[in-house]
Amino acid sequence: MTTPRASRRHWLADLGILWITAALIVLLYGLFVEPRRLVEQDYAISIPRWPAACQGLRLDHVTDIHTGSPNNGVANLDRLVARLDASDADAVVMTGDYVILSVFGGTYIPASTTAPHLRALTRRKPVYAVLGNHDWWKGGLAIRRALEAAGVVVLEDESRRVTLRGCPLWIVGVGDMWTAPHNVRRAFSGVAADGAPAIVITHNPALFPSIPSRASLVLAGHTHGGQISLPGVGQPAQWGKPENRYIRGEYDEGDRRLFVSPGIGTSIFPMRIGVPPEISRLTLRAPR
Repeated sequence: MTTPRASRRHWLADLGILWITAALIVLLYGLFVEPRRLVEQDYAISIPRWPAACQGLRLDHVTDIHTGSPNNGVANLDRLVARLDASDADAVVMTGDYVILSVFGGTYIPASTTAPHLRALTRRKPVYAVLGNHDWWKGGLAIRRALEAAGVVVLEDESRRVTLRGCPLWIVGVGDMWTAPHNVRRAFSGVAADGAPAIVITHNPALFPSIPSRASLVLAGHTHGGQISLPGVGQPAQWGKPENRYIRGEYDEGDRRLFVSPGIGTSIFPMRIGVPPEISRLTLRAPR
């Protein structure tokens, strides 16, 4: 005869097995399934004083490609390039970390190997980029040269006036907060007060408060969207770290706008849960 105490022990044992099984399923999903995904997420970003000539301008924003991280080799880079090539975006912006310094189970692949795979894209539309902390740790100048040889416009503390689909604007690149001078004043020194909007690209979104109001929009990466986001739990990357307040998506502070893309690859631990690799498809427009 089974006693109530024995019955309770069996119930607790069954519950424990259920929790362990669920945890293993989530772990395997985070290691082997979600990092292999590639979603295209649309965002409509309203920007104050956005000119009529630029209404509906479309940018594809990718970041933290980290080719060589697990489930993210050169074949995945080709898949990413094909998606960007097929997109109707007017330009592509890339906000750093094209290589990996170290990640469990990863293999370092130099930019000299990966950058030529971008030529199919740069032949069809303009691509603007900055370098990230991993890039500088692995020889930033060589990575810059490899990207430029593939037709990418790399902007490190410098700006360029461009016209995209009839929209005149400035692309301003600010160096990485951790590993580059990130001289914001120098980056904006060539930006004229001509009324054309200025879009800033930088790697680390923590630079956002240092960007002047001349910027219409700041685009960044670095955070990988936290890599893990669990319902009812949130993003562990933000726990006890108020400096990590810019993790993923759009942030408004006064008239300034920041967008942080969750990126493509992984760093340190090769897991993504609730934050799949993403091409962030941005449509820029004036507030309604």
